[in-house]
Amino acid sequence: MTALLTTNLGATPLIGRGKVRDLYAIDDALLLVATDRISAFDHVLATGIPGKGKILTQISLYWFELLADLVPNHLITAEVSEYPAALRPYADQLAGRSMLVKRAKMFPVECVARGYLAGSGWKEYRGSGMVCGIPLPAGLEDGSRLPSPLFTPATKSQDGAHDENISYEATEALVGPEDAAELRRLTLAIYGRAAKHAESCGIILADTKFEFGRTEDGLLLADEVLTPDSSRYWEAAAWKPGGAQPSFDKQYVRDYLESIRWNKQAPAPGLPDEVVERTLEKYVEAFRRLTGRGIQL
Repeated sequence: MTALLTTNLGATPLIGRGKVRDLYAIDDALLLVATDRISAFDHVLATGIPGKGKILTQISLYWFELLADLVPNHLITAEVSEYPAALRPYADQLAGRSMLVKRAKMFPVECVARGYLAGSGWKEYRGSGMVCGIPLPAGLEDGSRLPSPLFTPATKSQDGAHDENISYEATEALVGPEDAAELRRLTLAIYGRAAKHAESCGIILADTKFEFGRTEDGLLLADEVLTPDSSRYWEAAAWKPGGAQPSFDKQYVRDYLESIRWNKQAPAPGLPDEVVERTLEKYVEAFRRLTGRGIQL
């Protein structure tokens, strides 16, 4: 199986390529194509993970369905047979890894929910005892469960390289008090539903981030949702606060890159076969456990 690192849809207008997704304009809609690229430390690595884009897309589709009664989403269809005729010759690049979605005006805020202390939240807590301006109890460890889930928004840095944690007051200044309150409400409601489902699968949803947009019909959930790329999933049976947790996300790749002492500057290195295979296994296992379904890569 070969990793799909770049798509080419002929005359279809390419809007841009993100770290993972290629974005195309389709009349008044958008086409999101999840490639097999993988990023770490704000760089796209030289090696992809074959089938990763299909897993991410199928997980998003599962969650969009499960959350539909909580919040509308941007999905029009993920069936290539229902795409415009001009796209069908590219079915080999699109099947299982693409979504035709509504165009929306996106909020300039990453809506992060945290149920556990990890990552940038842990680093901030160590320095100030707070996360995004929210005071937390003393004595928490890396991996500790928080007293209650937190809405800890972030905004993209100007160069797009990484997210910067911001306070709720800064979110209000960016989007207005009414929208800020609704984004917080939705973020915590979705996290609560998803964390409960993950727990029933023996998985901890430590934290995750959502993106929301607005159309003439109102606010909706957009981009990917609750994938191992946008979420921190841990093995519940192995959870033990005080350090890194066994995970289903790309932490395994980050750990490998740390082990080879990469300086986190371009060009990014490739990954050895065994790291690629183990990473793919983690993504497949997350999909299987969360959805109860198999996947054809």
